[in-house]
Amino acid sequence: MNVTGIVVEYNPMHNGHINHINSCKKFTKSDAIIAVLSGNFVQRGTPAILDKWTRTKLALINGVDLVIELPVIYSLSSAEFFAHGAVSILDSLGVVNNLCFGSEYPNIESIVKISEILVKEPTLFKERLKCCLDSGLDFPSARSFALKEFLSDDVSVYLENPNNILGIEYCKSLIKLNSNIVPCAIKREGSQYSDTSLNNNFSSASSIRKYLKNSIDIEELKFHVPVNTFNILKKLKTEGYNFIENSDMLPFIRYKYYTNKNAINNIPDVSEGIENRIFNAIENALSFDEIISLTKTKRYTYSRICRIITQFFIGFDSYNTVNMRKSSPPYARILGFNEKGANILKLAKKNTSIPLITKVKKGKFEILDLELQSTNAYSLLNKNIRFNQDFYFGPIII
Repeated sequence: MNVTGIVVEYNPMHNGHINHINSCKKFTKSDAIIAVLSGNFVQRGTPAILDKWTRTKLALINGVDLVIELPVIYSLSSAEFFAHGAVSILDSLGVVNNLCFGSEYPNIESIVKISEILVKEPTLFKERLKCCLDSGLDFPSARSFALKEFLSDDVSVYLENPNNILGIEYCKSLIKLNSNIVPCAIKREGSQYSDTSLNNNFSSASSIRKYLKNSIDIEELKFHVPVNTFNILKKLKTEGYNFIENSDMLPFIRYKYYTNKNAINNIPDVSEGIENRIFNAIENALSFDEIISLTKTKRYTYSRICRIITQFFIGFDSYNTVNMRKSSPPYARILGFNEKGANILKLAKKNTSIPLITKVKKGKFEILDLELQSTNAYSLLNKNIRFNQDFYFGPIII
């Protein structure tokens, strides 16, 4: 069986995602698709607008055969650790032939070449990088100049666009793991992920989230998401599902600040006194977004600050997250599957190097314990998710 792996968030699923799934199937001639899906918190540092079980169902009814959870220690991290967690899971299954991702510039040869240089760091690259840094360039610019010695392409286009950056990190992880999985890049179509307005092409998830949260009548969305997705979203909207956004965390963040603010120092990305900027912003800001805008610097981007504050909200400070995110996932948690996915699971059980989990238990894996805690934190925001819901929900079966 020719199996293709993809790494997704579906926050929420839209027409661009359908195009990605279909393009992956066509490009790799795959028989089945495995998706590693971020749980209730996503890589840009926010809670997902829909819970992970709803997004798993949307994935399965729109072309994915097996959905595996990306633990929050990776999903709520930088591109490097995000990719490391997802690729490690796919590699550990022992059944995945290809890893297919969207890219603004899908030249897989250049992406792999850049990845190899960044992993192996040949002497010439290190010398050029040091020379550029000594001249006063910031690290991203210095790295681009150093890489130009090895590629004829415009290196900057691969290092400045978010999907290209993730693609490079996926390939770096494959190289470090000495994986047999073949990386494939396909052209990313549609709006930039940060665009906030619906358009006639493939609207971004950001624009759909904004419309879904702010509009009473969501009929316009039927042109921007699959029909089955629209029907589910409309039903949820009618039933009063409280679609989640950053601002929902604000009261809890303030409470934690006033009761245990020093816990933030145990979060791995906190350094150079950034916590003091965060504390000042929490005391003076009137909204979550204002906290970010008052805190961010050239070194600390919007997404990085979002991740730090959301990790603070969840309680990353109670775990040894520095070592956790560097380690490979010790299990693969199955969120859902269809008949074809069930056949993949049977094959994976014979080949996998890690346990496949359908029922969770506390205390077996520290990474899973943090995941359970994140769901409980998410339940504070989403009234449709009960406390300890991980223990009550098994895989979604379509």
